Amino acid sequence: MPGLRHLPWPAGHRAELGRLSVSRPPEAVLTAAFGVSIDSSLLQRALTHRSYAYEHGGLPTNERLEFLGDAVLGLVITTALYQNHPELAEGQLAKLRASVVNMRALAEVARGLGPAGLGPYLLLGKGEEATGGRDKASILADTMEALLGAIYLEHGMDSAAQVIHKLFDPLLAASAARGAGLDWKTSLQELTAERSLGVPEYRVEEHGPDHAKTFTSWVIVAGTRYGGATGASKKEAEQRAAEAAWRKLSAHAEQASELSARHA
Repeated sequence: MPGLRHLPWPAGHRAELGRLSVSRPPEAVLTAAFGVSIDSSLLQRALTHRSYAYEHGGLPTNERLEFLGDAVLGLVITTALYQNHPELAEGQLAKLRASVVNMRALAEVARGLGPAGLGPYLLLGKGEEATGGRDKASILADTMEALLGAIYLEHGMDSAAQVIHKLFDPLLAASAARGAGLDWKTSLQELTAERSLGVPEYRVEEHGPDHAKTFTSWVIVAGTRYGGATGASKKEAEQRAAEAAWRKLSAHAEQASELSARHA
C-alpha cells in the first residue's frame, strides 16, 4: 500500500483531536478501517461539512461526494441482494435494502470506524460543534456516504464494493436473519424517524361477517393519510398500508432530489 500522505489540516484541528483524546490522524484510522487510502485533498473534502465551509470562505463541501456515494452504496447493496436472494420478490428486496441504506445504519457504521469513530475527524462549523454535531446521525451518515464517493472516484467500483461489503454485510446479514428487513411497519417507522415526520398512526376498519371478515387499513404520517389497503387480518392490512406509505414517501424524496438537482 502506498505511503500515507498527511493532510494539511486547518489550523487548530490537530489541537482539537488532542482535546478529544484522539492521537492517530484521520489518514491512518480511515485507511485501516477501509483497507484503501484516499487522496489527501479528496479525504479532506469528504470530511468537510457545509457549516465549516461557510465559516471559512465557501470551501468545497462534501455534498457532491455524498450524492455520489449514496448512488454507489445503493447499487452495491441492491446488486448483492439480487444475487444472494433469488427467492425474494421485488418488494421484499426493497425492504431489506432499506434496512441498511438509511441514516441510522450509516451512522452506526461511521461510529464504528477506528477506536473513536468518525466523529472526531469531521470538519464542523462552530454552531454544529456546539450542538453535538460530531455524534449527530445525519452528519455521520452523510459523511460516510461522502467517503464512499471518494473511494469510488479514486479506486473505482470494485474497490468501493469491497469496502461496502466489509462495512455493511454484517448489518445486512443481521437484518435478514431477524426478518426486520421484511417488516414494512418497521421500515416505515425508521423512515419517518429519519425525516422527523413523527410516529405513524394506523386506522383499521372491519368489513363482512365474522366468518369472512376483511380489514382495511390506513396509516397517517405527518397529517397525510396513506393506504386504503385490504387484508384478511388486521396485521396484513396494516403491513400493506405501511408498504404503500413507505413507497410513496420514498418516491417523493427521489422526486425532490431530482428537482433540486435540476435547479441547482
